[in-house]
Amino acid sequence: LVGSLLPPSTQAELLAGLLRAQKLLHSLGITGWQDAMLGELGGRPDPSDAYLTAAGDGTLTARVTGALWWDRARGAEQIPELVARREKMRAGRFRATSVKVMQDGIAENFTAAMTSPYLDGCGCATANSGLSFIEPGALRGYVTELDALGFQVHFHALGDRAVREALDAIEAAVAANGHRGNRHHLAHLQVVHPEDLTRFAALGALANIQPLWAAHEPQMDDLTIPFLGPERAAWQYPFGDLVRAGATLVAGSDWPVSSPDPLAGLHVAVNRRDPEADHDRIFYPEQRLDLPTALASYTAGAAHVNGHDDAGSLRVGNLADLVVLDRDILTAPAEEIAEARVERTYVGGRLVHSV
Repeated sequence: LVGSLLPPSTQAELLAGLLRAQKLLHSLGITGWQDAMLGELGGRPDPSDAYLTAAGDGTLTARVTGALWWDRARGAEQIPELVARREKMRAGRFRATSVKVMQDGIAENFTAAMTSPYLDGCGCATANSGLSFIEPGALRGYVTELDALGFQVHFHALGDRAVREALDAIEAAVAANGHRGNRHHLAHLQVVHPEDLTRFAALGALANIQPLWAAHEPQMDDLTIPFLGPERAAWQYPFGDLVRAGATLVAGSDWPVSSPDPLAGLHVAVNRRDPEADHDRIFYPEQRLDLPTALASYTAGAAHVNGHDDAGSLRVGNLADLVVLDRDILTAPAEEIAEARVERTYVGGRLVHSV
């Protein structure tokens, strides 16, 4: 109601916003990210030119991969435009080599795509199984073409049917093109059918998780678990099962939807409990990650999904993208991970944040 009345953002405002965001993210120990929404969407201003300006003049100190938004109201005719934008948007530490496909919605309003219907308030099946925004057959064709052109595809796949449709699309691309190493990834993965867990490793699909969400919040009782049912609710955020099935985890935040703080996310990944919670309930404890695995998903995993195999780990010859914490979280109690703070952040050996 208010957004439509605001004046359009100027390029100067978009650039200032980008640099302010970068300062915040560096203060949290973030040296790079993938921006999942480049393009105009529902009146939201496109930050692409701000990235190009900052990358060109060196004020973009982070390493950023841009994901070009797939317009689901259109089809394959937009692919040449995406190719042209990819060629244009490459400067300094910025490149737009990914395509973001929104395959479904969210569970809380019953738009996440499920393999079986949602339940009603009385526990009875409804006629609604959520929304697949792109017809699965068409999706397979689009992804196959994008893969052949060297694009990474970044799927929003929250429900178990959307996860399956995304994996089916990657499988079709692999069958047509072979394994091209484009590092396609499925983001959010709130509900994953057990039959699909092993497919991630087999297809080279990366599991892009948002660990902060894997906690028993009030909305789980009010908006989610009653409408999924007990069996399907236990398939939520199956981080442990994905690791045991051989999947490669990459961790992110979905900021600004939720906090970008990796330390808070690490805390929940390991403890399956929000550090701010006023209860001791652990959210499906069998899905907890050990700290080295969770830490790798935020470091080596995040670098890998963004094509930086020379970052994310401490090795001679790697990029000196480094974060210094105020304590050794590997030896501190797991219950105290979220209490750690970032003292210094370096990108390419250059200090970009200090307290």
